[in-house]
Amino acid sequence: MSYKRIKLIGGLILVLALLPAGVVLADIRLPAVIGDNMVLQRDEKVSIWGWADPGEEVMVGVSWISMKWAVTADKEGKWAFKMNSPKVGGPYQMTLTGKNEITIKNIMAGEVWVCSGQSNMQWSVKASANAEQEIADADYPDIRLFTVTRKVAQEPQSDCEGSWTSCSSETVPGFSAVAYFFGRELHKELGVPIGLIHTSWGGTPAEAWTRHEVLEAEADFEPILTRQKNIIANYPQAKKEFELKFQEWKQAVETAKAEGNKPPGRPREPRRPGHPHSPAGLYNAMIAPLIPYGIQGAIWYQGESNAGRAYQYRKLFAAMITNWRKDWGQGDFPFLFVQLANFKDIKPEPGESDWAELREAQTMALSLPNAGMATIIDIGEAKDIHPKNKQDVGKRLALWALGQTYKKKLVYSGPIYKSMKVERGKIRLSFNHVGGGLVGRDDEPLKGFAIAGANRKFVWADAEIDGETVVVGSDGVSRPVAVRYAWADNPVCNLYNKDGLPASPFRTDDWPGVTVDAK
Repeated sequence: MSYKRIKLIGGLILVLALLPAGVVLADIRLPAVIGDNMVLQRDEKVSIWGWADPGEEVMVGVSWISMKWAVTADKEGKWAFKMNSPKVGGPYQMTLTGKNEITIKNIMAGEVWVCSGQSNMQWSVKASANAEQEIADADYPDIRLFTVTRKVAQEPQSDCEGSWTSCSSETVPGFSAVAYFFGRELHKELGVPIGLIHTSWGGTPAEAWTRHEVLEAEADFEPILTRQKNIIANYPQAKKEFELKFQEWKQAVETAKAEGNKPPGRPREPRRPGHPHSPAGLYNAMIAPLIPYGIQGAIWYQGESNAGRAYQYRKLFAAMITNWRKDWGQGDFPFLFVQLANFKDIKPEPGESDWAELREAQTMALSLPNAGMATIIDIGEAKDIHPKNKQDVGKRLALWALGQTYKKKLVYSGPIYKSMKVERGKIRLSFNHVGGGLVGRDDEPLKGFAIAGANRKFVWADAEIDGETVVVGSDGVSRPVAVRYAWADNPVCNLYNKDGLPASPFRTDDWPGVTVDAK
């Protein structure tokens, strides 16, 4: 048996957050994300880390190599090293020995993805369409599931709560539906084990998932931090006022019941310190503890909670993506996200929309390297912000991964606006991701296009497909300067490519929108 001593690399140690004050180190301890049933990212050097007594030597042995490593804990009791991932498949085993011994069983090597966002990522399989059948069919022992327990923290944490499980009818019901359906598609197409790390929280804004120093570095994010400072400063007084209102409300409820009247609504509690909307609070508690676990990439479904600040989101979303990539230290790993679905009432005339502006901000993130966007403007629900069809969401994210990350020869995106040209009183639009060609869904005439002249007043327009372009015009606009498509909360629109993927909403103008000054 050969032995190889590994010296701790300072850069690896720096990414590990400090242990909570008061923790007494003794036996070897591992972070929750390293344990039985885990998936190691294939074809990568994967990080293994943990804690022990300062100066304690930890011996590491694995079942896929006839070799052992020795690593020594630093003065704070932290140790870490990198090793080559085993060949795809498994199961494998790892043993760590110091004052105690830990054996990690049923390890697989394959593809690992982080799955994050707000409520539409949190939305479970059991609450989705065709849930009973989906759960019954969920026998995929080589898909492994890890859910990070929802917590908020003021400072970056070194660990989280959670554990890896094999996917089955017993374990999948409460798991993220979008994550599961995404992972299932990858597993079927790639034929390798899939590890899904689900870390999301309903209703949360992007700033909660972004490191505090990143928010401090950008002037446009200053209002976010100022608002949080004011919430903390005003909380004691706001809490007292709430408690008085709450007692008055309880009495009013009793009175209403006695008189047979409808009771009044409960007063709203003030936002407290440690609220899940706190800037950096979820990054600290639910992202930082996962770093530097080896991953292939991340999927993201969020934006509803930032729709009122869409212009700010243009910078915020890109900053968050860049933040994650920098902290993980794996370069520009794939970051795939879901554009907001159609939602709310259908408007009879063209108009402004904060949701349309948020979709535009999301599209702008495609300028980042290795980014991808699943468009779902056709599968939302007007009266439900949580559409039940999570299967197609997962599939469309998986198409981006298969085409862009895994280099499969397939069409993975619907048409995305590229450029415009004014021609004889009309506007010709060109697109990327035309695929097999442009079509109106169900062979119907194109819908959802509006056109405007210099007066910036949009009217519905006629639109026709001409080869790989769309020509848009209106008898009421003789000198057009701008076109918008699907520019509404819940647009009626039907431009697709022949591969069945919808065109992303867009506008050709850059006129100030309704959220331009919202901070």
